[in-house]
Formats: sequence, structure tokens, C-alpha cells
Amino acid sequence: MKGLFLEELSVGQSAELVRTVDERAIELFAEVTGDNNPVHLDADYAAGTPFKERIAHGMLSAGYISAVIGTRLPGPGAIYMSQQLSFRRPVKIGDEVTARATITAIDADKARVTLETVCLVGGKPVLSGEALIMVPRKSA
Repeated sequence: MKGLFLEELSVGQSAELVRTVDERAIELFAEVTGDNNPVHLDADYAAGTPFKERIAHGMLSAGYISAVIGTRLPGPGAIYMSQQLSFRRPVKIGDEVTARATITAIDADKARVTLETVCLVGGKPVLSGEALIMVPRKSA
């Protein structure tokens, strides 16, 4: 895997990936993180919430954004500096999530890139935010 260098990036560049959230992904996320909130794992509990059914962890969708940045844009070599997130809608089992990152600004002096980040289900945002990434230079 090869990432993009700062000099290969431009405002407007975008990349995405698509993942379908299944029960296994939710269970593995809970196991790895220790987030065993029953709204994610217990159908009876979740039925009594405003969602009426189990929902995926919000940070699972955020992880898909991380995957776009770490593997596609800018890709390997990129270093996360910060990520702002707003959770807009729940993600349910069986939902197809499209995670997208789009470059909105480049600071060539500091080798940093700002990206608009979003996850969509059915064309509607379930998560939106902004990431700041340090990117390697060709000359480094």
C-alpha cells in the first residue's frame, strides 16, 4: 500500500468506502472497545429506547472514516491530528454505510490537510465532521 504525498493532493479530492453493518461488526466492536451498552447488544433493552431496535456504535461509523483516511485519502503515512464529529442519525443492523472524506483545505507550510468527513445511509448523513491530517512530503 502506498499513500499520497502532500504534493499529490488538491482541494476537492475525495475518497470513500462502503460497508454493511452486520451483527458481527457490532459484537466485535463491543469486544474490542469494551463498549457493551445494551442499546447495541440487547434487542429487548433497545426496544424500550427511542430507536426501538439495536443500533450500531457511533464510533463504528467514525472508524470507517478512519479507514478512508488511513487507506485511501491520503492513505498510508497519514497521521490523524484531530477529528470533530456530529452524530446525526442511528445506524441499524443491515444498513449500508458510505464513508467519505473530501479535502477542503491544504496547509503546505505545515504539511496538513483538512477534510470534510461524512457517513451516509440511504444518501442521508448519519455522521458528519472535519478531520485534520498530517501528510508526508515527497522530499521527506
